[in-house]
Amino acid sequence: MSATIKPVNFRIPVWAQRFATTVALLLAWEAASKAGLIPARILAAPSAVAGTFWDMLASGELESNLLVSLGRVLTGLSIAIVTGSSLALIAGLSRTGEMAVDAPMQMLRTMPFLALVPLFILWFGIGETPKIALIALGGTFPIYLNLFSGIRAVDKKLVEAGNCFGLNNAALIKHVILPGALPSFLVGLRYALGISWLSLVVAEQVNATAGIGYLINNARDYMRTDIIVVCLLIYSVLGLTTDFIVRTLERFALAWRPSFINVT
Repeated sequence: MSATIKPVNFRIPVWAQRFATTVALLLAWEAASKAGLIPARILAAPSAVAGTFWDMLASGELESNLLVSLGRVLTGLSIAIVTGSSLALIAGLSRTGEMAVDAPMQMLRTMPFLALVPLFILWFGIGETPKIALIALGGTFPIYLNLFSGIRAVDKKLVEAGNCFGLNNAALIKHVILPGALPSFLVGLRYALGISWLSLVVAEQVNATAGIGYLINNARDYMRTDIIVVCLLIYSVLGLTTDFIVRTLERFALAWRPSFINVT
């Protein structure tokens, strides 16, 4: 009696399936570049981009300019968090505050803030101030809108329960309203981060002497598409990294919520 051989079921790992399309596109891009179908002045080959990345990393050029860009985003985002949170608290905790703050904020929100670059140059010059101001302005609105909405969405029964336990207004805000609005604030923070990186791209086109945008401007003048692609990839990696940090913070900060589950 011969033994039955069971067929082996081979499954491609999920992570490999996710990256299969990306790898295929990169291979096609490399092949087209090597065949001369995509000239280097139009778009550098992936191998050339990788070589340029390592050269910039080894020379220290990439790290020094990256630190400048990070400093601008962190400064602008910090201002946006303080400004947006303060205005949201004023408008969200009081009808009078809402009447005073919300209408001007809604009017400013509908304006394309990137179009304010010429005014910022006239007001603040061409140094660091207009760059940071643009990032701060862009990040303020999502922080304000989401935190304001979160404050107003807090369950009234929780507020009533706090009053029954004798909490004063300050304690009620600290222990009931702010924890209830925290999920909305974190969503706003994620949006603000995305807008901050977008603002940085525009801000660093304004007479920058350092930063990732400065590298892109120089590369454009010399038609170095490899450097441009490297810098664009750096922008995207920074955006994904900061979003991952906020999502990780969200996972720990909202672990107390019964509805917060880890999807596997």
